[in-house]
Formats: sequence, C-alpha cells, structure tokens
Amino acid sequence: MIYRFCRAVLRALYKLLFRLEVTGLEHIPQEGGVLLCSNHLTLLDPPTIGIMVKRKVHFMAKQELFQIFGFGWLITQLGAFPVKRGGVSKESIKTALTLLRSGHVMGIFPEGRRVKNGEGGGIGKKGAATFALRSDAAVIPVAIVGNYKLFHKMKVAYGPPVDLSEFKDKGVPDAAEKATEKIMAAITALKEL
Repeated sequence: MIYRFCRAVLRALYKLLFRLEVTGLEHIPQEGGVLLCSNHLTLLDPPTIGIMVKRKVHFMAKQELFQIFGFGWLITQLGAFPVKRGGVSKESIKTALTLLRSGHVMGIFPEGRRVKNGEGGGIGKKGAATFALRSDAAVIPVAIVGNYKLFHKMKVAYGPPVDLSEFKDKGVPDAAEKATEKIMAAITALKEL
C-alpha cells in the first residue's frame, strides 16, 4: 500500500519536474526474477528506474540509512534492504539471491558507485553478473540519460534481456567478468540511442 502510494506520487513529480520519458518497459518480464542493471548518476536513481515499473523493485541501500529514525522503516516498506559498505555482506547477498529466486525484481548499479554523465565509467563490478548467474534472473539493462535539472527532459530506457547463457557453464573461465562486460555494453548501447 505504501509502495503504491509513493510510486504514484513520485511518478507525477518526476513527470512534472524532470519531464520523465520512459521507453522499453515491455522488455521487463511480468513474472519471474528480474535484475534491472542501470548506470548510476545520483541518489535519485533508484526511484527513477523503479517508479514506472509495474512490479515492486527492491534495492540494496547502505546500512546507515536504516538507522535514521523513521527513514529506515520507510525504505524497508519501499523494498530496500541493508548492505554493509566496504566489504562483502553475506546477509545482503543471501537476501538478494532469495528475492531473485523467489521471482521478485531487484535494481542494481553494476558500477557500484555514482558516475556522472561524461565522466567515463562503464566499468562494472561482478556483483550484478554473479547475482544473475546464480539466480537465473532475467537481466534487463537500463540507461538513465539526463542530469536531473528541473524541467529538463530525463529519459529512462529499458533494453531487451541480456543473454548470459554462454557464461552459465561452470567451466567458463572468468564467467562473472565476461558477463559483467556484456551487461555494461548493453547499458552503454542504450545510453547512446
């Protein structure tokens, strides 16, 4: 209930304030595990890639946010779960895989940090690919194009699923790295459309 209400409010605000234009929503499967893999510009990106999706989108968020009175409760209701920064968080990995294997949608930023338009980027970390390979979730590349200036157009493009089947054989050397490169290439191609 809270998720739907916040999503409706944010949809209206984003369309008004950022003239949000969205393409490719038809690429997102209506059921089964889905991993939305996006470039990462600002703290506004999680709602940007999630508010137009019909299904609830879950995100990892730094653990410190859950310790803020009231805010931690709110982001939990909105589908966020904590991750420890600066190290491997077994609990967050387990939560992510459980969500994906249970048929939920999760958003992730493979670069692992915010990279502004024009600053290069395009190099992803292995986390998103590892989640995809271990969960068999559909991988949907997402590109956010724009700079969040008020009343300037922002665009979010969802691409067709990235086929990672060639990397699922346990004998493929550097499977996660190669899958990451393929995911990042799909995101970059969407940004250039």
